[in-house]
Amino acid sequence: MKLAAEEPFALWGGVECTVNRVGDRFHNQLIRSGHWDREEDLERFAELGLRTLRFPLLWETVAGHAEGELDWSWPDRRLALLRALNIRPIVGLLHHGSGPPGTSLLDPGFPEKFAAYAKAVARRYPWIDAYTPINEPLTTARFSALYGHWYPHAKDDTSFARSVLAQCRAIVLAMRVIREVVPQAALVQTEDLGRTFSTPDLRYQADFENERRWLTWDLLTGRVERDHPMRSFFRSAGISDEELDFFLRERCPPDLIGVNYYVTSERYLDGNAFAHPMETHGDNGRDFYADIAAVRSPERHATGLEDLLVEAWARYGLPLAVTEAHLGCSSDEQVRWFMEVWEAANAARNCGADMRAVTVWSLLGSFDWDSLVTREVGHYEPGVFDLSDGRPRPTLLTEMVRRLASGQEFDHPLLSLPGWWRAQRSAELECA
Repeated sequence: MKLAAEEPFALWGGVECTVNRVGDRFHNQLIRSGHWDREEDLERFAELGLRTLRFPLLWETVAGHAEGELDWSWPDRRLALLRALNIRPIVGLLHHGSGPPGTSLLDPGFPEKFAAYAKAVARRYPWIDAYTPINEPLTTARFSALYGHWYPHAKDDTSFARSVLAQCRAIVLAMRVIREVVPQAALVQTEDLGRTFSTPDLRYQADFENERRWLTWDLLTGRVERDHPMRSFFRSAGISDEELDFFLRERCPPDLIGVNYYVTSERYLDGNAFAHPMETHGDNGRDFYADIAAVRSPERHATGLEDLLVEAWARYGLPLAVTEAHLGCSSDEQVRWFMEVWEAANAARNCGADMRAVTVWSLLGSFDWDSLVTREVGHYEPGVFDLSDGRPRPTLLTEMVRRLASGQEFDHPLLSLPGWWRAQRSAELECA
């Protein structure tokens, strides 16, 4: 079954499920939230009215045991329950990870190893018909192989380029073997989407990043031809034309483009770096600058989600969904943020974009994303449910989700006020 248009468009759900690696340590959001041990969470999600769920069947959690052995016990029980609850899973196989011990994004055999896992999943669950094999390949490559935050902790253009290509090649190979088992399997390809702004002296860097942001989808749709703006970057990073031409021969366009959008997705590069905290400082080998959220820039730059969705629709002409839209802040601000996302998706649809869904993310909140999950200090951001006291507790978002999922409107006095990203407030009142 393909992803059919829905009227009105649907509300999907998702649990923050990152399993990333820092050094020799794996950080698992599913364990941190307790979701790993709470099978009844799925019933809570069904009670909200959700009928589609981004579901983590992650490589590291199934194959992270003795070499060659796969432990299906966790997904077997959860997927059986999802079927009983009539919830359709969009299965993710890697979420900001680099695979189990013995491989990495820079392993030449990574794509083939990943595809072998994908084939095992498809054979075990042939009824699953929608996949996100690898979540946000470009973002993961930046954090793992350009900035060095995550394993394998590289910080150079060549490693970054190879990790992007390895993940996208892995997606192509995975979908090939999945479709040998499930010919109608749909590819839902997610990526963070924003625009980069800058001071005039850094316009060249902003222009480069605004081309780079499309790379995941451009590779999969076979758009990185010999005259593509990113070809020169790949060549300078030591990537051959033959490696890139693989994606021209083996086009694997998404059945649906999943746009992940956060209040920090859009960036501003400021040549006056010392006007900003040290942790925002960086360089490109030519200039030193601060990289900050665009909404905190002097002119409070931001394109906004509606325009980005319309831009993605104009570029690819493929169905769209918002697949992540979390805000770590107070419950009041979270309601304002999600309503803005919901309305932006509606507005993009009214402009002609083929919008299929908005995903409420994250249902159980997230841990330590303020440090990009590079350490575990217990910084928790609630989601639709609040785990602050150890058990899922409903929030104002819970009622909002119930209403939207059932096709009702959600009206609340809080929505008469703008979110902090819109209001002219002091920095002390802002959240991230």
